[in-house]
Amino acid sequence: MSDGEDSADGTSVGGDFVGGRILIHCDLDAFFAAVETLHHGLNPTEPLIIGSDPKDGRGRGIVSTCNYAARKYGIHSAMAISEAWRRCPGKPVGDGTYMQSTRGLYRRASRKVMRILRREADRFEQASVDEAYLDVTESVGGDWDSALRLSGELQQRIMKSVNLSASFGIGPTRILAKMAGEENKPNGIFRILPTDILAFFEGRPPREVPGIGPKSATMLAEWGIEGMDEAHAMGVLGLQRFTSKRFAKWMVAVLEGETSSEVSPLRSRKSVGKEHTFAKDERDPEMVLGRLDSLITEVLARLNDLDVAGRLAEVKIRYQGFETHTHGRSIPVAMDDEGVFQRLGHDLFAHHLDFSRPVRLIGFRIGQLEEPPNRQSTLGRYSEGLL
Repeated sequence: MSDGEDSADGTSVGGDFVGGRILIHCDLDAFFAAVETLHHGLNPTEPLIIGSDPKDGRGRGIVSTCNYAARKYGIHSAMAISEAWRRCPGKPVGDGTYMQSTRGLYRRASRKVMRILRREADRFEQASVDEAYLDVTESVGGDWDSALRLSGELQQRIMKSVNLSASFGIGPTRILAKMAGEENKPNGIFRILPTDILAFFEGRPPREVPGIGPKSATMLAEWGIEGMDEAHAMGVLGLQRFTSKRFAKWMVAVLEGETSSEVSPLRSRKSVGKEHTFAKDERDPEMVLGRLDSLITEVLARLNDLDVAGRLAEVKIRYQGFETHTHGRSIPVAMDDEGVFQRLGHDLFAHHLDFSRPVRLIGFRIGQLEEPPNRQSTLGRYSEGLL
């Protein structure tokens, strides 16, 4: 069969699949709470609430997240911590366990999971610390059953390797894959085939669609649209009588599986950066430069995790009194070479630091991210003599 020739099942051997893309969405279930449960050896059947100090019900902060046991009490993220305490007091008064988040634990667990997922994807995108998209069209040969089996295998690998549960959604677009992942949470798998899209949306409230907020859902309800299938029946012309043409076209595109199926590590991220605030304003430039070196190392590690490169280096300096300056420099080709960015960072630091002023914060960022087709071959050409 020649390159690009269509196969019998409607897929293309040459790269573009006639039947569209096959995307997998992975969402780690109650991720922060699950990591804390593992780390502290907590009972997963007991309510765990992560957020501000509840101060025995007098706290003024909010809930960051909670486990499924706490959700049975009606607790959810962004709820006032005092309300969470009222519904489920902490021990020994009640059954709840309250704690503040431990970001380092989450990052380490996330990296392990993302490595497992990335290995199986044609294209991979980490959307957040606990969420990722995989384009597996080529790797499964355009076969939806193979994608379903792969999701099950990945689910088992994550549990075996990291002891965390994950929910998977499979669909032809980003929105559909994400919605599918919500269907059988926690620890579930759900698939929306291209031929099943309209059936999936039948009677489904508009508010369940990512991108339709409470105001839009209320407006649709006022016009008698309580299910997404009703919106499809009205079509673009009918919908744009009471909403914008752009929004009407987008809604119909969602229902017909014509929204974005692009998966890219750059889609969810325009730059990678790290900052450090000193416990007290730092007057020693060598100490500040040492911290800058550490930040550059961390940023390059993250860049390599994402499998991208960058052309812009920026150093951020905040002085005593919160006066902040950002200094940047671009290079001719995208790179992921730590030595190159260390030299760029040192050069920016030396040229722009006001040595007479104490430093409150130092930061480093790499921007203008790219996915060069042959990144490594360019390193030798440009890494020498950049400065």
